Amino acid sequence: MKIKASKTRIFKPGENLLFFLEKYFLCLAEGDILVVTSKIVALAENRVVKNVSDKQKREIINSESEFQMETKYVYLTIKEGIVMANAGVDESNANGDLILLPKDSFLSAAKIRNHFRRKFSLKNLGVIITDSRVMPLRSGITGVALGYAGFHGLKDYRQEEDIFGRPFHFSSVDMADSLATAAVLLMGEGAERQPVAVISGAPVSYCNKVNKNELRIDIRDDMYGPLFRKFK
Repeated sequence: MKIKASKTRIFKPGENLLFFLEKYFLCLAEGDILVVTSKIVALAENRVVKNVSDKQKREIINSESEFQMETKYVYLTIKEGIVMANAGVDESNANGDLILLPKDSFLSAAKIRNHFRRKFSLKNLGVIITDSRVMPLRSGITGVALGYAGFHGLKDYRQEEDIFGRPFHFSSVDMADSLATAAVLLMGEGAERQPVAVISGAPVSYCNKVNKNELRIDIRDDMYGPLFRKFK
C-alpha cells in the first residue's frame, strides 16, 4: 500500500471543492482512495463562524453535539456516533475563526467519488473525509474517518479461522479509520498544507453503496462502557 500527500495552496471559505481537487489530482487510477481533510470540506460549505465569544462557542458546541460534558480541558461530546472534543469545532488553522465539521461527511464523500469516477472512467474508487481525534488514555492524535464512500469500512473476520484453525467470534477490522490514520500521519496537523492524499493498493472491498452505520456501536453495548461508568 502506498500513500502520497499533496501540498496545496490555502483553501478559502466558499470555494468550489471539486474544482480545487481537480488541480491536484490530474489522474486517479483504478482502486485508488482519495483522502480529503474535513476542514476544506467544511470551508467549501461555509461552515465557519467568526468573532465568537466563549459563551457563543459553548452554544455552538452544544448545538453541534448529541451529548456534551464539560471537562478541565474541553467539552467531551458525541457527534454522529463518534466521541470527540468540542463536537469537532476547531480553531486550528482557522485564522481566528471557528470551523465546524461538514454537514454530512458521507454525502460529501459520495459526491466527490461520483465526480472523479466519471471524470476518469473508474469502476472502483474510494473517498475518505478525515478528521483528528484523541484516544482515551493515549497521548497525541490519530486520524478518523468522518465519512467515506466506495468501499466497506468494516472487514469482518468472524467465522474465519486464525493460524491455529480456531474460528474468530468477535474480530473485525475498522478499515476506514485505519486508512484515515495512515493518511493523516502523512498529511500532517500543522503548517504542512497537505489537506489531500491518495492511497493506492489498499486492502479493501469496494462497493457502490456503504452502510454509514456499520462502524457505530450503541453506547450501552460498548466494551469500555463498564470501565468508564466506574469513574465519577
